[in-house]
Amino acid sequence: MQTLERPTPAGALASPATARNTGPILEVLKAHMPARGRVLEIASGAGEHAVAFASALPGLEWTPSDPSSEARASIAAWAAQAGPPNLGPGLALDMLDPATWPEGTFEALVCINMIHISPWGATEGLMTLAGSRLVRPGGLLVTYGPYREAETPTAASNEAFDASLKSRDPAWGLRDRDAVAAEAKKHGLALTLRLAMPANNLMLLFRAA
Repeated sequence: MQTLERPTPAGALASPATARNTGPILEVLKAHMPARGRVLEIASGAGEHAVAFASALPGLEWTPSDPSSEARASIAAWAAQAGPPNLGPGLALDMLDPATWPEGTFEALVCINMIHISPWGATEGLMTLAGSRLVRPGGLLVTYGPYREAETPTAASNEAFDASLKSRDPAWGLRDRDAVAAEAKKHGLALTLRLAMPANNLMLLFRAA
């Protein structure tokens, strides 16, 4: 069976990993995201996820963001080709720089594949931002990516990925799930759900108390 793929527009980036994980992530979002409200996506990257999720969840005002100007140009290119009306422009948002953080509140924050490809300070920033911008009670923070877990042996592929990340930047690497949850708890966010995902990834859902 052939799969029809959307052609990559000029100025846009594309990732095979994104093409593979969009469907499984979207199924979780459909089950747990609010029907309506404002959503801020952190570290949106190329923008493929933002277009797919906003299209599938039309009741949500979806705002992508990324500190990289190249990524924001890609977000704009994907949005120009296939962006739904509920998809906003990409913000120049950096978890290490609170001056770039938007005002107002959001019903949900979504962060895919950032925590391990950034210094620990970015995770601290993410939890600070979520704790201060999510509506209470029940505001939702969704994270996706590989984690280390004390009770589960780390897959060989994740160990290799961790070594690769650290070779690129010693400040990067797989984070301990409990350490991430503890950081979230400092900001009034409770880990309420852990879901195993394909390719040894996890989705962690946090709720604001």
